[in-house]
Amino acid sequence: MDTYDPHKTTTEVRGANRRLGNFRVLIISTVAIVLIFAVLFVVFAMNTPPSAISP
Repeated sequence: MDTYDPHKTTTEVRGANRRLGNFRVLIISTVAIVLIFAVLFVVFAMNTPPSAISP
């Protein structure tokens, strides 16, 4: 199996996506997960009774 092709660019040889679609998905999903955890934290913090916060 030949791995060198003089007619292909380095991006094509790596099998990478020039438009960075994978990077966009990674960033959007990371931001979504952080937002979900932030919303869960706020919801649980609002439902915590005051006696559990102060000693």
